[in-house]
Amino acid sequence: MQSIEFCAGAGGQALGLEQAGFRHAALVEIEPDFAKTLRLNRPAWDVRATDMAEFDGRPFRGVELLTAGLPCPPFSVAGKQLGERDERNLFPAALRLIDEIRPKAVMIENVRGFLTAVFDDYRAHLKLQLSKMGYYVDWRLLNASDFGVPQLRPRVVIVAIRKELIEAFDWPDVEPHNPPTVGQCLQDLMGANGWRGLERWVAGADEIAPTLVGGSKKHGGPDLGPTRARKAWATLGVEGKSLANDAPERDFVGVPRLTLRMTARLQGFPDSWEFYGTKTTRYRQIGNAFPPPVARAVARNLAVALRANRAFSLAAA
Repeated sequence: MQSIEFCAGAGGQALGLEQAGFRHAALVEIEPDFAKTLRLNRPAWDVRATDMAEFDGRPFRGVELLTAGLPCPPFSVAGKQLGERDERNLFPAALRLIDEIRPKAVMIENVRGFLTAVFDDYRAHLKLQLSKMGYYVDWRLLNASDFGVPQLRPRVVIVAIRKELIEAFDWPDVEPHNPPTVGQCLQDLMGANGWRGLERWVAGADEIAPTLVGGSKKHGGPDLGPTRARKAWATLGVEGKSLANDAPERDFVGVPRLTLRMTARLQGFPDSWEFYGTKTTRYRQIGNAFPPPVARAVARNLAVALRANRAFSLAAA
């Protein structure tokens, strides 16, 4: 099965799709450094460093799944929530591309602010437009921690599926066990230099992580977010004002900081996944990513529906 992804970022969603059995026909990402991250990890992927608003989807007509991690600021409760009036809103471009490509299924990720009452009319508009194209539309707020990610990260996933496939798709079940705590997840990385205080730190970091905040191109740097977020990290024994280049040394005394590799693991990336660019750019990629385990869980269920449709089509033929 083939997929095409827009606003691919550092590859969180793309990696989850790959793990679910999809082959990427193309990945579109406007940020050059983000696109280099994709190529760095998967040289064989067809990565297009261009604006999806200018992308011609017609050559990809017939690709089975279209996915996107559309910009969050237009709908984020931390912003002005301008929605369709925000110049960064790419839902119109997504609708055009869906119409050009006509995939059997669509999967779009966004922030939970998308579900607030202020966007009731806009959600109805999107549902109507997709219905006219022949899609049934549903959305759900998924918590990353329900799928093994050691982080409190609620995200809205919008699924549009051809109406004849409705009965074959179900939202994924949550994992039967809670994810590891921050201490359990990062123990080996935090103790890489033989830090004497590791055992005490692991015992204190006994909850899952707060939501990582990667910042935008204009705001945010290599830190763990605004004051409220840093206070949440402080309760876990983590200094959130900046990120460290390395794990604490053997005789370190104080509150440790996270490294980029630690934040990537908290997002569900494998340790082998590399990120291109400056420290701030790499953290933007990590902090704004769609956790691969969540993408994989939804994509696996979409794959079941698509295979069922394929089997039915072959039988009918």
